[in-house]
Amino acid sequence: MMSTSISPLKAIEGLTFPPNISNETMHEFLTIWMNMELTKNGTKNIKTPNETTDNCSHYCEHHIRDFITQYQLYHGYITLVICIFGTIANILNIIILTRKEMSKTPINSILKWLAVCDMFVMIEYIPYTSHQYISLKGEADNSYLWTLYLLFHSHFSQILHTISILLTVTLAVWRYIAIKHPHGILGHCAQNHYGRAIFFCFLLAPVLCLPTFFVFGIQDISEHNKTMYQLDASEDSKLYRINFWIHSVIIKLLPCFILTIISFVLIDVLCRANKRKLKLKGYSAPAAATATVNNGQRPSKIDRRTDRTTMLLVAVLLLFLVTEFPQGILGLLSGILGKCFLKRCYLLFGEMMDLLALINAAIGFVLYGSMSKQFRVTFKSLFMRKRPQKIELTRVTNVNHTTTNV
Repeated sequence: MMSTSISPLKAIEGLTFPPNISNETMHEFLTIWMNMELTKNGTKNIKTPNETTDNCSHYCEHHIRDFITQYQLYHGYITLVICIFGTIANILNIIILTRKEMSKTPINSILKWLAVCDMFVMIEYIPYTSHQYISLKGEADNSYLWTLYLLFHSHFSQILHTISILLTVTLAVWRYIAIKHPHGILGHCAQNHYGRAIFFCFLLAPVLCLPTFFVFGIQDISEHNKTMYQLDASEDSKLYRINFWIHSVIIKLLPCFILTIISFVLIDVLCRANKRKLKLKGYSAPAAATATVNNGQRPSKIDRRTDRTTMLLVAVLLLFLVTEFPQGILGLLSGILGKCFLKRCYLLFGEMMDLLALINAAIGFVLYGSMSKQFRVTFKSLFMRKRPQKIELTRVTNVNHTTTNV
């Protein structure tokens, strides 16, 4: 007796199910069940509707997924605290870095505008995390107003974050020029035209993010006589792939590559300066100390300040690399391995990537305060109502050194 195979769709024709079970749901269930039966006999030929030729169910499984799933329960509260602290901290950064004695150098001007971008990123993230992760508690809000805000959130945060990335690259390049070519044409150009470089960062970021405006949009869905809204992206379009590669390679990995090289150069400069100090530390006796000073070999205050500034910028760059490299690598893998990795891993790490970016934006005040004496002095003079008793201003001429105490 010959057995006839019946497809799952034919098997459910003419049957009725409870209102909460659709024909499509039963169809998928029967397909999976038949695949399990066929697998036992080693003759699996039918694929589930969502199954692709590349089986990637093993991506980001077990402990990684469990850990991130648990973290998502607390993401809203953690990021809310970070955003509140980071907003206040960046406001203090802006106030301090705009003081007359601090705003004269290109590095401080770049740091000031970096703080402005980070501040607005955190201000905008506060209502997002409050509603998405604390008020809704995992539920979906498909109202038009909230979907419109999500669209604004995605564009606004991406543009500001891209500006921050470009400013960080500018910061590294300017420090490299200041150390390697302080008296050449490049050094003179960097000293006088840093304002244009900052303006160019603000101009270039929206251009790089332009494809995003055409990829994402609001889609309305009618279900049970009710209209719902959600963000939609045409994932199969050429523009979507172009936008994806621009975001993962040009905006993320390329700056990381540049900053890695410059960071190694700056670290090498610090190491050589350290070795030079160790060699010159032969003035333990007072006479030796006097001789060293007379010979002009002891590291000057300017050299020590230069080293501290370089150390501060190296810390800023390394923190940036820790934040951005994982995002760039995940984006690159998503482009190489396809949609399966994108949906199973890249989206899974979304909250973790947000957390790293917010920590990077909030920790600047702590870095500046712990590594810059000038920053601490200015902060104390502004907020602790105890102005320093005297500030030493030194003017160096070709003839002698004139010191004025105020």
